[in-house]
Parts: sequence; C-alpha cells; structure tokens
Amino acid sequence: MARSALLNVMVQAALKAGKSLSRDFGEVQNLQVSVKGPGDFVSQADLKAQKIIRDELLKARPTYGFLGEEGEEIKGTDGAHRWIVDPLDGTTNFLHGIPMFAVSVALERNGEIVAGVVFNPATDELYTAERGGGAFLNDRRLRVASRRVLSDSVIGCGVPHLGRGNHGKFLVELRHVMGEVAGMRRLGSAALDLAYVAAGRFDGFWETDLSAWDMAAGILLVREAGGFSSDFHGGTDMLVTGSIICGNEHIQKALAEVVKRPIPSK
Repeated sequence: MARSALLNVMVQAALKAGKSLSRDFGEVQNLQVSVKGPGDFVSQADLKAQKIIRDELLKARPTYGFLGEEGEEIKGTDGAHRWIVDPLDGTTNFLHGIPMFAVSVALERNGEIVAGVVFNPATDELYTAERGGGAFLNDRRLRVASRRVLSDSVIGCGVPHLGRGNHGKFLVELRHVMGEVAGMRRLGSAALDLAYVAAGRFDGFWETDLSAWDMAAGILLVREAGGFSSDFHGGTDMLVTGSIICGNEHIQKALAEVVKRPIPSK
C-alpha cells in the first residue's frame, strides 16, 4: 500500500513509541511482586511514550497543534491541523501484564479526521487509514463484517470503571444488548475495539464517556473499512459527545436502537 508522507510520519512515531512501551511492558511482571506495585512505573511509561510521539510529530510538522492524553493541549500556529494522540490506550491492561493495549495517533484537518494509526506493540498489529484511501492491517486491506442481524453478531463494549461513568445506565444497555446478540466482548482499549470493528473481528461496538484521543484514529479506521459510526444522539460529533456506536450499515442501526431502549419501569 502507498502511504502519504504524513501517514509515514505517524507510523514511525507510533512504532517508536511502541518499541518503548514494549520494553517497559517486559518490566511490568517484575514489578507486580513489589510492595509499591507498577502504577508509578506505568505512568512514566505513558508519559515517555507521549513525549516520543510528540517530538516526532512536531519535528515533522512544527506548526500543527497537539492534543494528547497527558498534558495540556498545544495550540499550533497552523490553525487547520491538530494531532490527537493516546500514547497508551489500555493502561489497566498494561498495568496487569495483559497484552491488549495500543498507541493511537490521528490527524485532524479543519475538524475532520483525515489519517489514523493504531498500533498494538504486543501483537505487532499496525492499523492505518487515510481519508479516501481505505483501512489496512499490516498492509492488508480491511473491510467491516458483512453480518446483517444482531443475533449472528459479536459486539464489543466499554465497561465504566471505578469512579467513572454511569454504571446503572450501562448495565441496562448491556442487558438489552446481551439479549439480542451472539456474544459480547470487552478488550479494555477503545482504540483496539474500533480497530477490531474495522477488521471485521467485531460486528459492532458502543461506549460512552470517551475522550477524543480514545477514538479519533479508530473512527477513521471504521469509516475507511466501510463502516458507520454515530454518537448516542445519532450525530457525528463523537469526539465532542464522547459516545460512539458503530458497525456496518445494518448492525450500527440495529445496535443503536437496542442500546437506546428506555430503562424499563419498575
């Protein structure tokens, strides 16, 4: 596959950060037995990965803005372009030695995502997409799954954790969806969840209370693989509302209807 110069910059930044995370991931198991635990170590791994990405991206395009999970947003002099980065999506997995985490890098131009990279260094899976150019996994073209009914589908979801999200509302959504589908999955990384939809591994996915960096690259992957995404209001302001429902044309629509069913009265 032919990549643009900008996408090549993004890929190299993600791979370089991924190499750093891989080294740190190898140390996590050793730290599990310590009294202090690996929490502080993982925080530093996260910060280090973001610095690597930021330095690589801003070296290539110093006028672009930068929005990352760690630290304040950098306003670029360009005005039209912004990098949106999650250096370690799936921190809890990383912390516990579970090899399901990713580097996520997206490029926004005039409010629209035009390029995205999601890289899992533990599995060496590199997902890339450019607007109008398709989505790829390690240079293999991706398409969303073609199943048309929920009863045949495996659906991914995000589960609100301690201190975040509306647990009661999610449990109602989960109950509704579980009764309609062939299976439910929870990876622990929204970036990978969306990449799995693009790759046809998941038929659909929904989650709320996300940040822009959690899903910017993944949204483009799904779109370029032929999928559809909306927020919980049926609009396309996922990065603003923090909610997403996605799948192919049929599953996305059906999943949205099920997820938004009203809470049953007692």
